Amino acid sequence: MTIALSSPAFREGETIPQQYTGDGKDVSPALQWTAVPEGTRSLVLICDDPDAPRGTWTHWVLFNLPADVRELAEGVPPKEELANGARQGKNDFKKIGYGGPAPPRGKPHRYFFKLYALDTSLDLKAGASKDEVVAAMKGHVLGEGQLMGKYGR
Repeated sequence: MTIALSSPAFREGETIPQQYTGDGKDVSPALQWTAVPEGTRSLVLICDDPDAPRGTWTHWVLFNLPADVRELAEGVPPKEELANGARQGKNDFKKIGYGGPAPPRGKPHRYFFKLYALDTSLDLKAGASKDEVVAAMKGHVLGEGQLMGKYGR
């Protein structure tokens, strides 16, 4: 099942506003999504940049988001565990939570926000890596959605 993922900050394929980048306030953009598949127990959100010079760069890992949540407000705090029980992993900046786009000068990079609906909660501690989350998700994805924004310097 496809989940429609969107943001009031930017549309699919458009430029991510500077305030959500390393050149601005470096806060996460607000995100919203449609209903998730029946049987969803938790949600995972991963944001990454496949255009990074050294390979895909992970900007955000958020997991065990309750299945009834349909949006994230702007500026999710960089805490290991959020008030709703969701946990955040480490990004490739070696920090917990969201780390905004900060590409080298040149062609704009693409940033993919990917939301996954799972039939389980992940038995992982806060600070887990994207690879650990992706491995734990295997065989449990019921649906997914994606939003891509661009940013360049």
